[in-house]
Amino acid sequence: MIRTLRRKFILINLLLVGLVLLIVFGLLLAANARRLAGESDASMRMALARPDNEDPPRFAIDDPPPERRNPGHREQFFSMVPVFVVTVEDGVVTHINDGGQVDVSDETAAQAAQDVLDLGTDSGTLSSPSLRFLKQLLPDGTVRIAFADRSWETNSLRTLAITSLGVWSLAMVLFFFLSLFLSSLALRPTERAWQQQRQFVADASHELKTPLTVILANTGIVLSHKEDTVASQLKWLEYTHEEAVQMKGLVDDLLFLAKSDHTNRTIVPCPLSMSELVLGCLLLFESVAFESGITLESEIAPDLTLRGDEGQLRRLVMILLDNAVKYAGPGGAVRLELENHQERLRLSVHNTGDPIPPEHLPHLFERFYRADAARDRTRGGYGLGLAIAKSIVDGHRGKISVTSTAETGTTFTVLLPIK
Repeated sequence: MIRTLRRKFILINLLLVGLVLLIVFGLLLAANARRLAGESDASMRMALARPDNEDPPRFAIDDPPPERRNPGHREQFFSMVPVFVVTVEDGVVTHINDGGQVDVSDETAAQAAQDVLDLGTDSGTLSSPSLRFLKQLLPDGTVRIAFADRSWETNSLRTLAITSLGVWSLAMVLFFFLSLFLSSLALRPTERAWQQQRQFVADASHELKTPLTVILANTGIVLSHKEDTVASQLKWLEYTHEEAVQMKGLVDDLLFLAKSDHTNRTIVPCPLSMSELVLGCLLLFESVAFESGITLESEIAPDLTLRGDEGQLRRLVMILLDNAVKYAGPGGAVRLELENHQERLRLSVHNTGDPIPPEHLPHLFERFYRADAARDRTRGGYGLGLAIAKSIVDGHRGKISVTSTAETGTTFTVLLPIK
């Protein structure tokens, strides 16, 4: 899938860039063609403005421009376009003025003039020979036709087209390699998400497979002894119920994460006392900690409030406390602190016990991730608790982090904005 996406990414980029370059070069060619045609037209008008016996002005090296020689007078610009003028009287060519620029035979000039007269238009082009013409009708009925050679236009446009094609080809090759590099950068998050999704599906399937297998096995035993009473089959029914409850908890967690991933997910905040909420969660864990031989300590600043979802924040505190009590170790300790920290509420849950290896810390909030083999279903989880905690914190525009060392233990820290 990733390879297909990369190919599509490169292909779309190349098509878009190639199309844009083609449009740019096409406009450039069209603009140059229009400019060259305009120069030819201006040269023909200059030629028609001169009498038949007058040659065009000649270039002079180091000669000041006409307007400097005679202020107030602007002479027409010099033309590099090969132009000649044919004068026709009563259908007969009477004069050919090549201006000293063009070598044209009388037959060619006469045939070109006749072709123009046959067309009956004042301006246009001839295909053979390749000429551009402009016709002028004098009051005495004399027709003067200026012809400009089109080969220089064609050669200029051909050179520009070949150059543009070369630049386009080089640009496409360079952009191809650039697209390869950009595709790897652009699709890296997609590739990571795709791998996480595959791992997520595999982990979820594995976690659901175990309770389903137990349920099917237990129900198979019950069905194989149809004559027995419910009381005699109670053990298998209780096992089935326990597995169903665990599977329901897993499904509920997956649904919560799926809703949290939705782009349109919104949290309707309401004012609440975070101090009372945390204290209520802590009281629920006193019996659990006592039964586990865990020392439970706390330092909760009074009257700390914020705006948030009470149910989700309660679940966040319960997840962190549950995680701390489970991994505090025999005779360990758990300490919870809640304080105001730089216009944010700072909630930290610290526990003793074996430290989490540093290489596992960046992955603790990933779904179904367990730092070690001890973090299995027998310790009470599917590896979704911390992922849910992070989702809740993100939904409240907060931050969650973890530190773990052998000397100080493990500490989860949550920073929540007050407003």
